[in-house]
Amino acid sequence: QVQLVESGGGLVQPGDSLSLSCAASGLTFSSYAMGWFRQAAGKERELVAAISWNGGFTYIGDSVKGRVTISRDDAKNTVYLQMSSLNPEDTAVYYCAAGKGLDYDHRQYGYWGQGTQVIVSS
Repeated sequence: QVQLVESGGGLVQPGDSLSLSCAASGLTFSSYAMGWFRQAAGKERELVAAISWNGGFTYIGDSVKGRVTISRDDAKNTVYLQMSSLNPEDTAVYYCAAGKGLDYDHRQYGYWGQGTQVIVSS
């Protein structure tokens, strides 16, 4: 059974930084591309960042370019997202996803975590 468990969300202030983690189990982690997506209330799910199976390629969403870093540790079956200069528009539920190929489209990812809420507010 595949499980993706996100952690690290919460309430932060504008301008703060935040790190999210996603621990995976039940799959051969090193064979999967991993992605972080987010969905704000009333909006479509959008790519934040994704990383290829070998870490050699990354995709970064347009709305967060220059503010996020995605990385993976295959020894720990974990993917990380670091975000900086957060603003209220970053408020959303952040989801971790695993897919067979690196893609911008969330529909190409077959496994999903439950999500972690990030609220950016003063």
